[in-house]
Amino acid sequence: MANDPERFDSMLLAMAQQHEGGVKELLDTIVGFLARKTDFFVGGKDGEWEKVVKDTFYKHSAKAREERERIRKEKEEAEKRLKEIQQKKEKERLAKDFEPASVVELTDQEAETMQKDIEKDKESKQENGSGDTAEKEGETVAPPDDEEDDPKEKGKLKPNSGNGCDLEHYRWTQTLEEVELRVPLRQVLRPRDLMVVISKKHLKVGIKGQPLIIDGELDADVKIEESTWLLQDGRNLLINLEKVNKMNWWSRLVTTDPEISTRKINPEPSKLSDLDGETRGMVEKMMYDQRQKERGLPTSDEQKKQDVLKKFMEQHPEMDFSKCKFN
Repeated sequence: MANDPERFDSMLLAMAQQHEGGVKELLDTIVGFLARKTDFFVGGKDGEWEKVVKDTFYKHSAKAREERERIRKEKEEAEKRLKEIQQKKEKERLAKDFEPASVVELTDQEAETMQKDIEKDKESKQENGSGDTAEKEGETVAPPDDEEDDPKEKGKLKPNSGNGCDLEHYRWTQTLEEVELRVPLRQVLRPRDLMVVISKKHLKVGIKGQPLIIDGELDADVKIEESTWLLQDGRNLLINLEKVNKMNWWSRLVTTDPEISTRKINPEPSKLSDLDGETRGMVEKMMYDQRQKERGLPTSDEQKKQDVLKKFMEQHPEMDFSKCKFN
């Protein structure tokens, strides 16, 4: 107890609150007390009190700088870990989504049946004026009904650029794997000044001693052990929530929030520059392949396969490729 550096904090804090002039006025009171009630300035050798003051102030100044450096390093380390977790999850998701093309050998009977089906399909398209011929003649397919006509979509907000929602006190974005929540604070705070409680189905966020900013049931379950939060620059609270169900988009952060239209969500990553080179290359390839599929065109892998097959067929005209099916 005697060595506890905080044992007089409550008394000193009470004194500080009575000095409207701040630290300078508080120091003046303490030094005045030493001059009036002790022999601090006159009881020792000349210049001794100056050495005591200098040594004391330098000692605590060094401690303050060390504490500031420790907090800075902890913050950088937390941000680094968060970024590594996000990149790792993105790589895992892309690895699961990507499957290389394969070649399947058909039996004679399967090849003959497939060839007949192809010929029937071509004849049907020619009779109905559809397929490639229809496209060349400039025919178009009627667009789907407007989503706004769906009564279930009425009143729902359009997602922000991060597939989430911008609200009065916070902003949230999402991918299929996680939800990122940013809460701007109106004052500089320390982590211990905040209250963040992440439960499987519930979230509480606020400043201690003040009404909660968020207190509600989440739109879906989250993994508590993989969800994190950190305070950036003392003014911005960043919370990362790991989804349990990675196949659905959230329509709101908590059930008391207004809903967004998940039909209008853009699943493509919005910030490719944030990814490392390898991951960015995979994402760009997937985006290209998705656009090709929407246009009815071959993907990059399918195009390479077709080019290789075409070249091989040209080099070996004596071979029959009708019994091979390429997926």
